[in-house]
Amino acid sequence: MQVLLEKAIIPSPLNYIGGKFKLLSQILPLFPNVNGTFIDLFCGGCNVGINVDADRVVLNDIDMNLLYLYNTFRNMEKDVLLKMIEGIIEKYSLSRSDIYGYEYYGCESSKGLGAFNKDNFLRLREDFNKYKHHDYYYYAMLYVLIVYSFNNQIRFNSNGEFNLPVGKRDYNTKMQDKLSDFIDRLKEGNFVISSIDFEQFDLEGYGENDFIYADPPYLITCATYNEQDGWNKDREKALYSFLDKADKQRIRFALSNVLRSKGKENQMLIDWTDSNSKYRVIPLNYSYSNSNYQTKDKTSVSEEVLIVNY
Repeated sequence: MQVLLEKAIIPSPLNYIGGKFKLLSQILPLFPNVNGTFIDLFCGGCNVGINVDADRVVLNDIDMNLLYLYNTFRNMEKDVLLKMIEGIIEKYSLSRSDIYGYEYYGCESSKGLGAFNKDNFLRLREDFNKYKHHDYYYYAMLYVLIVYSFNNQIRFNSNGEFNLPVGKRDYNTKMQDKLSDFIDRLKEGNFVISSIDFEQFDLEGYGENDFIYADPPYLITCATYNEQDGWNKDREKALYSFLDKADKQRIRFALSNVLRSKGKENQMLIDWTDSNSKYRVIPLNYSYSNSNYQTKDKTSVSEEVLIVNY
């Protein structure tokens, strides 16, 4: 696999927690050439998988909503999908700052559009959660919810209901460009979109021409994806076993993770890497600009790493 030179590196249209867009300039050059299949095992927002160059790319995530959302992006005619999205925005009288600006809605850019959009956003959210047909329109509604939700994120409660509050931004020009570029890339590439738990992901038939990139939930950090014990020590241990199995099959892999974060240490990860001299730990340089970390307080710094077996 090679870093895309002719094509621009594009961001995901989803602000998925743990997304690696800001680290791509460091991560992509560390990947080897892949003449076979690139497996993005925990693809999330697809910032990595959508930007690699391989004969075949598997975008895999346990979240079925992502599977169907990405298939909607790929399978629908782009113009039809964009009109559907604009129709939903118009139906629920949500803001369009790209057309009318902020003053039209009585809002300031610094404070955002949440005050204007809140009631209509909640109406859309309620209708979405009641919508019974998981068709293309359903996933177009989901995308609009993501665009107008807090930090453009995606989150469902234990009852399967979208439950994020309204956010500050809307379907602005930047969001439109992200979606358009992402759709084009999905349509032009050889992507396989799947939703398989990594423990059930079948490695039979894969070998030295293939590559696995794993960006799992981080054991020692707190995020929405490991609420309700979604990721724990048993899952962490199972992932190590999965990657050890891949290594025995001569499949190259890279694992994104943190060794230490905010005073916590992932001793399981440290012990695992120490147990196999073949595994290399490559430090990454990343500043969390949207956090409260203080550079003078070393206990608050997250040590992002890429662990490879090549």
